[in-house]
Amino acid sequence: MSSQTLMHKQSARVLTLSAFGVVFGDIGTSPLYAIKQIFNTGLPMDQNHVLGVLSLIFWSLILVVTIKYTVFIMRADNKGEGGIMALLALALLSAKDNPRRKLLITQLGLLGAALFYGDSTITPAISVLSAVEGLEVMAPQLDRYILPITAVVLSMLFMVQQKGTHAVSKMFSPVMGIWFVVLAVLGISNVVMEPVVLWAVNPVYGLKLLGELGWHGFLIMGSVVLVVTGAEALYADMGHFGPKPIRYAWFGLVLPALLCNYFGQGALLLKHPGAIQNPFYLLAPGWALYPLLMLSALATIIASQAVISGTFSMTRQAMQLGYCPRMTIHHTSGDERGQIYVPAINWLLMAGVFVVVVTFRSSSNLAFAYGLAVTGTMLITTLLAFIVIRALWEWKTFNSILFLAIFLTVDVTFFSSNCVKIVSGGWLPVLIACVLFVVATTWIKGRQLLAEKMDEKRVLFEELEERLKGQTLATVKGTAIYLTRILHGVPGVLLHNLAHNHVLHENVIVLTIVTTDEPYVDEVRRVKIRSFGKDRKFYRVKLYFGFQQNQDVRRALELVAQQGLDINPETVSFFVGSENITFKHKSKMPKWRRPLFLFLLHNASSAIGFFKIPVERVVEIGVRVEL
Repeated sequence: MSSQTLMHKQSARVLTLSAFGVVFGDIGTSPLYAIKQIFNTGLPMDQNHVLGVLSLIFWSLILVVTIKYTVFIMRADNKGEGGIMALLALALLSAKDNPRRKLLITQLGLLGAALFYGDSTITPAISVLSAVEGLEVMAPQLDRYILPITAVVLSMLFMVQQKGTHAVSKMFSPVMGIWFVVLAVLGISNVVMEPVVLWAVNPVYGLKLLGELGWHGFLIMGSVVLVVTGAEALYADMGHFGPKPIRYAWFGLVLPALLCNYFGQGALLLKHPGAIQNPFYLLAPGWALYPLLMLSALATIIASQAVISGTFSMTRQAMQLGYCPRMTIHHTSGDERGQIYVPAINWLLMAGVFVVVVTFRSSSNLAFAYGLAVTGTMLITTLLAFIVIRALWEWKTFNSILFLAIFLTVDVTFFSSNCVKIVSGGWLPVLIACVLFVVATTWIKGRQLLAEKMDEKRVLFEELEERLKGQTLATVKGTAIYLTRILHGVPGVLLHNLAHNHVLHENVIVLTIVTTDEPYVDEVRRVKIRSFGKDRKFYRVKLYFGFQQNQDVRRALELVAQQGLDINPETVSFFVGSENITFKHKSKMPKWRRPLFLFLLHNASSAIGFFKIPVERVVEIGVRVEL
């Protein structure tokens, strides 16, 4: 065996082990509350009903997580990256020449992302609450401390984000590895006492249950979906670990451990129906309850951390793609590019999670709010994947329709069964998603109108040179870099400066930062330079970044200098436009959106800090724009 092959295998093992701590935290902690919630719907705990529920759980994990995500969806990678934003970028490739189709796909992807944020406010709350509720089993007199303990744990979790989690994350994988082994051991030890539960792998038991219960069975599917929450993480974290390590971890340990534990809880309920009080903790012998409580708390903290990190990552992607205003981003690790902290999102998410905990007060109550956002995101993922399959993979019509029919049926069943939860708590993630969707679409609409207005006033460099002939302008030594969003022509900031100050630098560079539909752009493809003018030289520089990359202008300008442009950091001046927006009476922006767009624009982070431009070299010019 060659040394290269050996190193590749060792790397795969390390990534597989690392995946336990990041990818599977959410789905791995579902056994804490899923079975309990399913039977809390009033379902009898006799053999036929227990086998029916276990069959539904088994086939949900197989169809949704195993086949849909690990086999199909994870093939839709955008240069190695996954997640709904990466899938959206891929789907948009099929609509480059069709504005209406592009708008529809964009709105579909944004709705999926907004639902993810709605889900993110519930996951930490239900995970930590369900773990701490183990106190009810061990010491019922301490149940009044469940909410305070939950609040303390969640507070510490959000507080530590600004310090960075790279040091703590080293223990994530070992803890989750132990967690899944414990899940399997607890489950097997009970399955051997009631091996009849193994018959539940037969889908007939699940179908019989649904047929027997009718409408009640439909409602039960709204609780069964709790076992697949976290499936999106397999796809979203693909860029960090690669598809193979995630698949190895899923098939090698996570899926078997989950099935063993669910079947073990079913076996326990057949033998002791009263264990429905908390079937997860009652799987364990008395001496193991306190260690299990500690392990459960750690596992739920890790699951919550994965969700929080996911919201940070998705927010950055949305900013880079222009779907939301710029926000301050801190990098908490010099080694891991994915380790970021977004203060605004952290504190908003923390506030949302605390409202959820105080409002619902128990994991059982929270389960009524949980699931709607998750299934909505899954449904949208299926639709976007179908677009990619048809347009980019060029599947045959029959195969692509079959894919859509199978998984859309499953997703619609889960989603519609969760819609009945809207009154009892499902309204919360939907409300959050709707608010975020309105914010995103308002921002996109405003940016689009602003770009159109700038394009109306566009002046080509050749036209500018003609205008300058015969004019007496003061020439200033050094380089002026005008930062602009427009891809063609002279930016308004430059025209504004010339009109009022009658000054032109020796070197004039118009700089535009372009975010591509791919996650990463190599430095060899980072810079494009064009020169304009005969008497005076103007340079148009475009810097290309992927939607996963940090847009560091200082580093990019070093690459520009390497290509021949004389840029002295000591004499360069950056000119940045600050738009003062007003609206016409008959503006294309709806009246109800106007105050929201102005609020977002005024509270967006400055381009100076976001693009890492040296503050001492910046000249900010106000430009009045009427939309």
